[in-house]
Amino acid sequence: MRFSSVILTLLAASLGAQAADYLVYAGTYTKGDSRGIYEFRFNPSTGKLSGPTLAAETLNPSFLAVSPDRKFLYAVNEGGQGGNTVSAFAIDAASGKLKPLNAVSSMGDSPCHLAVDATGHWLAVANYGNGTMALLPIHADGTLGEAKQVEKHEGGGPNPQRQRGPHAHCVLFAPDNRFLLLADLGLDRIFIYRFDAAAGTLAPNDPPAAQVTPGAGVRHLAFHPNGRVLYAINEMGNTVAAFHYDPAKGTLDAFQYAPTLPESFKGDNTTAEIAVNRAGTRLYASNRGHDSIALFAIDGSRQTLSSLDDTPTAGKTPRHFTLDPTGRFLLVANQDSNDIVVFRVHPRSGQLTPAGPPVKGAANPVCLLFVARK
Repeated sequence: MRFSSVILTLLAASLGAQAADYLVYAGTYTKGDSRGIYEFRFNPSTGKLSGPTLAAETLNPSFLAVSPDRKFLYAVNEGGQGGNTVSAFAIDAASGKLKPLNAVSSMGDSPCHLAVDATGHWLAVANYGNGTMALLPIHADGTLGEAKQVEKHEGGGPNPQRQRGPHAHCVLFAPDNRFLLLADLGLDRIFIYRFDAAAGTLAPNDPPAAQVTPGAGVRHLAFHPNGRVLYAINEMGNTVAAFHYDPAKGTLDAFQYAPTLPESFKGDNTTAEIAVNRAGTRLYASNRGHDSIALFAIDGSRQTLSSLDDTPTAGKTPRHFTLDPTGRFLLVANQDSNDIVVFRVHPRSGQLTPAGPPVKGAANPVCLLFVARK
């Protein structure tokens, strides 16, 4: 065998090994053809996403999270008969299958979001229906314990259809694991709790919350990699709010609101997901109605946002999206066209171009989660 052939063979083997590095799990609403959590294989060299297989049958797993050691996966079970729970699974890294461990009450109605803290010992869950947030212990074997603490806020917002009461929509542990943030769509506030990971306790911060524009409906949150700026996407206001974050005090101070839609668009729209790239230079936000991913440049010194582009998602209702671990691809879950679309990310501009046709087979996809295979 020639030397060049040996090099090509070794390169192909290396790429093949790299291609097997990532599992992608899709959470779905289990209506129609969907039965639970689906597993895909993602090739980070080509951006190819395999067809799905059913990883676990479970009710309405509309949001997913993974433990820091990548051994366990957690899913909310949003509403429905037998729902309003959080389920724990063990991950088989070879097959991608999920072994059910247990399920416990989410301590509220319609859980829609969850997060695992940096120690892997605690899980927070947001219940959209009645606005509660619960803190659950994670045992050494990955199983969940009953909630140790439950929090709920009172009040409403100016939109009588969407804001008659609290609607907890997102939980996010701060980068240093000392605070827990809770976005409440019904109250237009981001609540901040001091978090003690050793004791598993939460206490209201001082001040206890930051306000967004009344009626904006804050939905999801994302930290800048510098840990000193927080971005919040507002579902009803179709904006991204930027906050200065003090990691010592846990306080938020708004300094910008950026629209996610082009001025020419006059139709109905709600935003959904938000993400910042690892370099902290680009922010992405999804529009449902306009069915696009909005792209913003992040100023290197001030972290302000400037609109760059919006890319059609090649499907309907982009409920969720995520950047792959390499940052070279972005995957979009189009809920109402029942597909997942892979986009290539331009290395300098951050702009998106489709990397292949939509991937079908996981109906009603609403959450995507990358898990590196050990």
